[in-house]
Amino acid sequence: MLTLNLTPPFPVTLSKSTRSRHPVNASSLLNPDLLNRNHFQNPRFDRIGALTVKVHNFGSRYTYPIGFSSRLARQIHDSSTQANILHCPYQLCSKSGPYTTKAAASESEPSPEGEIAAASTTKDKRIQLALIFGLWYFHNIVFNIYNKKALNVFPFPWFLASFQLFVGSVWMFILWSLKLQPCPKISKPFIIALLGPALFHTIGHISACVSFSKVAVSFTHVIKSSEPVFSVIFSSFLGDTYPLKVWLSILPIVLGCSLAAITEVSFNFQGLWGALISNVGFVLRNIYSKKSLQQYKEVNGLNLYGWISIISLIYLFPVAVVVEGSRWVQGYHKAIESVGKSSTFYLWVLVSGIFYHLYNQSSYQALDDISPLTFSVGNTMKRVVVIVSTVLVFRNPVRPLNALGSAIAILGTFLYSQVTAKKPKKIEGEKEG
Repeated sequence: MLTLNLTPPFPVTLSKSTRSRHPVNASSLLNPDLLNRNHFQNPRFDRIGALTVKVHNFGSRYTYPIGFSSRLARQIHDSSTQANILHCPYQLCSKSGPYTTKAAASESEPSPEGEIAAASTTKDKRIQLALIFGLWYFHNIVFNIYNKKALNVFPFPWFLASFQLFVGSVWMFILWSLKLQPCPKISKPFIIALLGPALFHTIGHISACVSFSKVAVSFTHVIKSSEPVFSVIFSSFLGDTYPLKVWLSILPIVLGCSLAAITEVSFNFQGLWGALISNVGFVLRNIYSKKSLQQYKEVNGLNLYGWISIISLIYLFPVAVVVEGSRWVQGYHKAIESVGKSSTFYLWVLVSGIFYHLYNQSSYQALDDISPLTFSVGNTMKRVVVIVSTVLVFRNPVRPLNALGSAIAILGTFLYSQVTAKKPKKIEGEKEG
């Protein structure tokens, strides 16, 4: 039983009540007629349950004249659960008089449970972001290593590029068949809209594979870091305008790539042109996709890439047969002889195909979950990680000026991602190959 001392510790003098013809003092607060003139039918306090006035109404009417603050009310309420004070605070209410102080307090003060939930959500997002980037980088590193291993013993990039698209197509059909990925609705206009982006994707992919077969992986990626230069140039031709700082940001890219090309030990013109044409293909794919796929925004990135891979395979494989098909059998026997075990060669080719699709899948999922700026910065760092990893694995000789040129080009790519993110008309959804 909670006992309240209604005797004031010091004299209290209040202004004349507007509801009473008599002056109000501390002792008059014990008068039940004055406390609840509108609510009490029985002015006696013989039974505590007869007091039906709400304490918060009492406080608001008399401004807590004896120090009866809402803070004290909350403290008493929280510490008196055994007395069932949820509906009868201070044991001064009847069944018809619910208590609302706790609800008011919960509205005015942040809930500890809410703060914990918000902190947990932030932590989960950080873990998810780290996982996305980790898988994206890991898949890309594995693809580049095993793709180069296969090309070193089987130098037929058209075959490998076709096989990688084939693996990606089979992978997507499995996901759709098992309902692990919702299959998009297919229509004739949708397929027609994909023809252009798929064509440029095919050009970008095969050109990159040709470059990988001719020069070191690190050199190809340095040249491919110049993709923003082609993006700015082609977009300007199509009517987009860029501020001066964007044009200045691509100068380090041009300078760095030029320095890296001049000092590259494994320099080869076919490798250089393959990387440059790959940039053109992927830039045109991005530009064309924004124009032809605007009305298909309900298709997520993974499904979009899946259908692009299928159409690209239809484009590429017949040309691959014409270009180098007559040499595949002879090249296969040489590859087996070079490796020693056929299973090893099969493993290299299969892993390159699986991880080619996985790294593209990871990049599209990353683009769905993070901002374009974060994606651009992540893609820049991805090239650094891939370059360093392949140099360590294949022990490619790197000259000081070559390393300097690579660093300048990567820095220029980073600067470009920063300045374009602050453009009024931001380029969204661009994904580098």
